[in-house]
Amino acid sequence: MRVVLQRVSQASVTIDEVEKSRIGWGFLILLGIENEDTAEDVDWLCKKISALRVFPDDAGLMNRSVQDIQGEMLVVSQFTLHASTKKGNRPSFIKAARPETAIPLYESFVATLEKESGRPVRTGSFGADMKVALLNDGPVTILIDSKNRE
Repeated sequence: MRVVLQRVSQASVTIDEVEKSRIGWGFLILLGIENEDTAEDVDWLCKKISALRVFPDDAGLMNRSVQDIQGEMLVVSQFTLHASTKKGNRPSFIKAARPETAIPLYESFVATLEKESGRPVRTGSFGADMKVALLNDGPVTILIDSKNRE
């Protein structure tokens, strides 16, 4: 399981010209699920995200978590995070999980993140053609892969 985590001042998801979700200060989380991902990946990643200290304290140092600042979160499914570009010029998405595997893990991720962080989590729509708008704060952008825990 792989995420691109962006600290944002605001972010939104629009589908068919209708805004589905909007957040203020917090995290925009692009979530990619691969074939080998399990509930253990979900749990580890949600704990990591909830406790990650990348928000400024009073001295301007990154010492606060999304919980500490009462931040908001928006999760957007993003199978292209598992693109392989090793051969040719057309990416391969063979490692990305099929919907029958990915949807339950996506839903579990959202529910676990809400529980772990104690914060509401907004979402896009799995598999939809979404327009994602964001104002990256910092900028702070972090890639976390549950397969690279060490």
